[in-house]
Amino acid sequence: MPRVSVPPKLEQWGAQVLGALPPRLQVRLSGKPPVRIDGDTLAPEAQLLLAVLDHRREPPLESLPPAEARQARGRLTAAYAGRPVPVRNVEDLEIDGAIPLRARHYEPPESGGPHPLLVYYHGGGFTYGDLDSHDGVCRVLCRHAGAHVLAVDYRLAPEHRFPAAVDDARAALRWAFENAARLGADSRRIGVGGDSAGGNLAAVVSQLAARGGGPAPALQLLIYPATDMTTRHRSRELFREGFLLTDPEMDWYTDNYLGKSRTGAGDPRASPLLANDLSGLAPAFVVTAAFDPLRDEGEAYAQALQAAGTPTTLRRFPGFIHGFVNAAGVSRTARDALVEIAGVTRGMFASAVSDARDRSF
Repeated sequence: MPRVSVPPKLEQWGAQVLGALPPRLQVRLSGKPPVRIDGDTLAPEAQLLLAVLDHRREPPLESLPPAEARQARGRLTAAYAGRPVPVRNVEDLEIDGAIPLRARHYEPPESGGPHPLLVYYHGGGFTYGDLDSHDGVCRVLCRHAGAHVLAVDYRLAPEHRFPAAVDDARAALRWAFENAARLGADSRRIGVGGDSAGGNLAAVVSQLAARGGGPAPALQLLIYPATDMTTRHRSRELFREGFLLTDPEMDWYTDNYLGKSRTGAGDPRASPLLANDLSGLAPAFVVTAAFDPLRDEGEAYAQALQAAGTPTTLRRFPGFIHGFVNAAGVSRTARDALVEIAGVTRGMFASAVSDARDRSF
């Protein structure tokens, strides 16, 4: 039967209703018993979401041209965005540079200041995602971390392959330092953050800033980051199918970003876990999800940072799947998790040294 198109508002309402059901009913409606893998139990909300997505029988992203894949994932993201969380002000702007970049500035509602600034790079396998796909995430971080957020619309693959996104991420961080006063932010407390591919970029930029003369961020917020494009970690085998982010999809992202030959996979700018020296970097907060193929490489990066003496906190959220922060608009548990992440970020900004390094690239 042909797929019936559901209006976005109705789809969002349906997601909210399903997310509010009692956990036992969510599991029953999924049509499967509770899912237990590697000592953890899949969250009932996630189990029902995955069942709904499976029932829709949509073509896998890797089977679509990039433009169509972006539209498909954009519809899914919009359905789980929920109502916009209020902040003081939101402004679209352009980051000047060799390649002008679109960006969005979120101003926290708190009085006083100047408040810190988080430069945020969205996820999407380096292939999809934009300022709208992560608007809800940035709003929650802005409000509950008490920080300005600068969301960056970096160039996407396969039209712009590695290291285009890295170059854009570096340019955006430099611009943030140069324009912090214009944004009303504290230039001594500028951090970087991102999820998935964006977490990769945040980690890479932190390394490049530390080794290339700055300006170095005050903290790293790395939400289920991709850190190693050379190795299939155990979690990738455990959760290769059936947990939203699939193994073929990940291969597709890597091919889009690096090309079919995957030249550069071992470059620390693509695989930050492979860097020779992880000492002296900004304090990091690494977030992983228990049912995520990227779980183990994210945790390996946190452990490598700790071993190198970089202050690092690791938080694995039990029961969650990849992409959970994008469901915070309709899922109470996902929202609670994102608020917790924002709270930790607030604390890290509060403890950042007042004389944070401020050197030019």
